[in-house]
Amino acid sequence: MVDSQFVKIYLGLGSNIEDRIGNLRQALSLLSQKMKVNQVSPVYDTAPVGNTEQPRFLNLVCETTTSLTPMELLTLLKGIETSMGRKSGPINSPRLIDIDILFYNDRIINTTKLTIPHSRLTERAFVLVPLADIAPNLLHPVNGKSIKQLLGVLQTSSNDVVRLGKI
Repeated sequence: MVDSQFVKIYLGLGSNIEDRIGNLRQALSLLSQKMKVNQVSPVYDTAPVGNTEQPRFLNLVCETTTSLTPMELLTLLKGIETSMGRKSGPINSPRLIDIDILFYNDRIINTTKLTIPHSRLTERAFVLVPLADIAPNLLHPVNGKSIKQLLGVLQTSSNDVVRLGKI
């Protein structure tokens, strides 16, 4: 770990095959071994995006603190996904577990390997709805809008994101 200062990060987790709730629990457990998990949103049952010919997802967002650098964090998350059995495949394909970095403090990173804030979070209800549960006033460092404001302008139907409750 290069930076000994702890930073607040937000992660999006999703699963749509096998034991979806078990996959989310396992991922949170593995994350908690490497960083402090401060808050976890309720779980939401969500419609798939892009490739709609696949099972619905279970999604949640968590707030954590870590001293890992952004690239170290990305490596850790990809390692957790692989250790849980995630296989690489086409974009928007079914997945056992998906862990995305949504925000890393207020940092803006745009490289070929990593984009923070997550490039599509402002158009995804399955991210904004659970994020609004735990951080409605969090400001997007690029557009300056709060999560609550971003969610307010997003068009979504009532069956796209269904609250199930806490994990």
